[in-house]
Parts: sequence; C-alpha cells; structure tokens
Amino acid sequence: MTRTRVDDDAIIGLLRGVIDPELHDNIVDLGMVRSAYREKSTAHITIALTTAGCPLRATIKRDCETRVKSLPGIEKVKLHWDELNAEEKARVMERARKYARENASPTEIQPTTRVLSIASGKGGVGKSSVTVNLAASLANRGFTVGVLDADIWGFSVPRMLGLDARLEAKIIDNDSTRPKIIPEERSEGSGLLKVVSTGLMIDTEETALMWRGLMLAKAVEQFLRDVQWGYLDYLLIDMPPGTGDVQMALARLLPQAEMLVVTTPALSAEKVAVRVAEMARRSHMPILCVIENMSAFVTPDGTRWPVFGEGGGVRLAAEIDVPLLGSIPLEPSISAGGDNGTPVSTGKTGAAATAFNQIVERLVSDIAPPLDLSSCSAHTISEVSVSVGNPRK
Repeated sequence: MTRTRVDDDAIIGLLRGVIDPELHDNIVDLGMVRSAYREKSTAHITIALTTAGCPLRATIKRDCETRVKSLPGIEKVKLHWDELNAEEKARVMERARKYARENASPTEIQPTTRVLSIASGKGGVGKSSVTVNLAASLANRGFTVGVLDADIWGFSVPRMLGLDARLEAKIIDNDSTRPKIIPEERSEGSGLLKVVSTGLMIDTEETALMWRGLMLAKAVEQFLRDVQWGYLDYLLIDMPPGTGDVQMALARLLPQAEMLVVTTPALSAEKVAVRVAEMARRSHMPILCVIENMSAFVTPDGTRWPVFGEGGGVRLAAEIDVPLLGSIPLEPSISAGGDNGTPVSTGKTGAAATAFNQIVERLVSDIAPPLDLSSCSAHTISEVSVSVGNPRK
C-alpha cells in the first residue's frame, strides 16, 4: 500500500484524541506531532515532547498505538521521538496555562494581583526571612501586599512581622451567610501588609500541627477561598520546602502564580532546588529568578567569609535558565530583625537592607512589575495572561 494524503489525515485525526495528561490538550493542537504518515501497513509518527525524559512518554505512546491501530490496514505503529525547542515549549506552556486559568476553581485573589511563590528545595535556606523582607520592602514603596504563610507546619511569618493576634471570621456581605477570615494587617511605610498564617490561628507558637497531606492542601485552599484579601498589588506566598501537596494545590488553585527560588551558595541546596524548578515547570508555573541567601559573612573591614561556599546561586540560575536577581549577605541583623518583628529591609543602612531593597527595585521595575489593568475591560481582566517566557536577564 502506498502513502496517501487521506491516510495521513486519518492518522492526524485519530491523534487529536490523544491528550497530554499534564497539558490537558491533544498532542496535535499542542504542536507536538512533527509528522504522521502511513507506509504500507506501518504508521510512522514523530512526536516532540516538552523534555526528552518526559515521564508521560509511555502513556502517550500507548494511546497513540491504540488509536492509530484502529485504522483499517494498520498493523504496526512506529513512534519517533523529538523534543520541543524553546519557542515551542513557551507556546505549549502558555496554552496549558490558559487552560488552567479557564478551569481553575474561584478564589478571593483578584486577577489584578501579582502572585509570587517563594520556594526552596530544602529547609534552612532562609526562605521565610526572604519572603518577609521582600514583602516589607514592597509595602514601603506604597504597595498593598498579601503574605500567605503556606508553610503550615513550620510557620514563622507572624513572629518575623511582630504579629500575635488571632485571625477572626466575619460576615462581609449581607447576602451571604458564610463568614470570611480577615487577614491581620500591618502598616509599613506608605503601604500595607495583609497576613494569613496558621500561626495566627493556634493557641501558642509552640503548638504542633499534626496534619497530613490532604489536610495541608485543604488549609491552603481555605486561605485562598475563605479569606477576605481585598485589593492586593502583590501576594507573596511563603511555601514549605520541597515538592509536596501544598505546592501542587497552589499550582492548581492559582494558575497565575510565578515562582522565585531561594537557595544558598552550598552545592547541596542548589541541587535540591533544581527539583523545585522542575516541579514548577511541570505545573506550568513560570520561574522568574533565583535569590541567593547567606552569600557570605562580611566583617567590618570588608573581608568576605563564604561560610556556606560560593557560586550556588549563579550555578542554579544557569541550570534552570533564569536570572540571579541578587545575593543577600549573612548578617546578624537579619536574624535579629526576624526575632523582634522588624524586617531588616525596612532599615536604611546595612548590606542586607541594601541587598533586599535592590532586589525589590528590580522586581518592581523589570522582573515582576505590578499588573496595570486599568484600561482593560472586565472580560480582558478575566483572561489576563502572565508571560511564560524568561524575563530579561
């Protein structure tokens, strides 16, 4: 049997029924089918995957073979594999994010809010300290900033911001019988911080929370749906370390979220952080940049002591192909500020304060500026898209 256009079109038609489980669309419309044709009783199909080691390759292969073998005269399906180039990957990821936005469950986070997920591969790298200091610096610039402490077990945000009140729930809308949780607020400069944490819901700071995976995900879901966040320019989410239930829940509930990865100069922290980046990309979450914490201890005479090694931030940024936004020195004032509820970034002097504020200046002006949708129609706002391409380096 010779190759015919009718046969080729029939193969393509059947391949439209093969859905990529992660991207939630068929592989033809995603642009993953490079070619498909019939030669005698064999169908030859070339498929480009998002990554050469895609864990769903076997699933896609099985679905292709099952469908195409249903064609009369096809006895064998031979699959050839390729990898999408950078431009194709960006296009596929944007399509996947659009699907996620259109099918996401409703939350109280407005589409005008820039959502930044602060993540790390392991504990102990200072992720919570970075989150709090970035939030305080943003508020000092006049922004209204939400801080969601999603590290349910290891909450530390309340102490770092000097908050110890209990969260309350109130009926906000006269037409509703469902109360809303009111965030704890703190003025910072000309801006405002709105904070939600399990640390503001328990009796004492020492209370242990013994919650399993599903309970963690449900807690985060409640923080997004049942909290009266109101208007926010930014929402910073202090993520738990690693790649678990909370991370997957947030990717599902907030498809507009973007990730900042915190690491230290240590090789061990860098390698673990790569896994977080991989999880984010498999969840179609753009990674904006890397922030290196504890870069070095600097003595009064200017001598640098690289206590945790050197180069981890640079290496991680190069490996995941995003900019290194800045390096924060190892300075006692950071720990002291966290203990007494005064973020060091609110100060005017010191190397750490300068580093945090330089990072925020670049965030606001270049990497993640506030979303200005004042000229958009309501329909456009609901469809707002955050670019999946890498920001300028």
